Amino acid sequence: MTWQELLKSGQERLKKAGVPEAELDGWYLFEAAFGISRARYYLCAGEEAGTGELPETEERTGAGAGEKPKGAEKETCDTGFSSCLIKYEEFLFRRAGREPLQQILGVQEFMGLPFFVNRHVLIPRQDTETLVETVLREQREKEISILDLCTGSGCIAVSLAVLGGYAHVTGADISEEALKVARQNAKALFHERFSDRREKTEIEFRKSDLLTEFGMEEQFQVIVSNPPYIPTAVIEGLEPEVREFEPRLALDGEEDGLSFYRRLSEECGAHLSEGGCVYFEIGYDQGEAVCELLRAHGFTDTRVIQDLAGKDRVVFGRKRTGRLPQENEEEEACLTV
Repeated sequence: MTWQELLKSGQERLKKAGVPEAELDGWYLFEAAFGISRARYYLCAGEEAGTGELPETEERTGAGAGEKPKGAEKETCDTGFSSCLIKYEEFLFRRAGREPLQQILGVQEFMGLPFFVNRHVLIPRQDTETLVETVLREQREKEISILDLCTGSGCIAVSLAVLGGYAHVTGADISEEALKVARQNAKALFHERFSDRREKTEIEFRKSDLLTEFGMEEQFQVIVSNPPYIPTAVIEGLEPEVREFEPRLALDGEEDGLSFYRRLSEECGAHLSEGGCVYFEIGYDQGEAVCELLRAHGFTDTRVIQDLAGKDRVVFGRKRTGRLPQENEEEEACLTV
């Protein structure tokens, strides 16, 4: 069997299993298992797989490849191919069972950064980049403290620390397993890869059910969150990759999907400094409802920010200063931008 036939057989297997984008996923699994770059693959596609040296350029990389000791000889197919083939079969079996590609490979890119993921955290989505990009664009003052609630993998908190350079970023989550992942990502991406940022930015993670473990004296200028917002009844109709493999705790927004926004709207104000603001990711049809919740709890300047697809994606609100909500003469509208 040639390398091309080996790749195609895996892709066909995924297609028969009903895997979306089977050809692309098949390639990523093939690349990770054998450590073959796309350029190198096209040079050796017609060669017999498993004879001679593994067709890599320098060293194998990817989720299925371990580092070789310095000075070790290049692996040959007699010693390396069989282990790579076993890994490839394992990857295909897992993906055919609809386990997400990102969990198999253990990584998902977000804001240009490679985040470690597993079954204990929600896989970072491109949709959530809208929230991070909005904060980076609007919050130019660096000497501020930002709190990320329902932090999960830490993708929002770490991205803001690395790319924003804010003085202090805190991530909080109710799941200890999720916090382990977040701390691992902070260590790999912030403390090691961007170690120069540590002089200007502090990042920490804490266990808390939203704000229940934060003292009243703890104040932030910005609170962000991507909370669970999918209505319970909708979850069963989601793709098996989401329904069966991502933590329901990070998905389920209870009956109407708004449960966590009610709590956030009620609790955040006490932990925001004067004029502080919130940014919440939302479902495409939840913008006005979340704006109303914020206004009912003393927030002003509410607006909805759309993503690149033109869908409502983020709600903004600012803590009112100077007067109580009932003193407003007119009800504010929720702007869409």
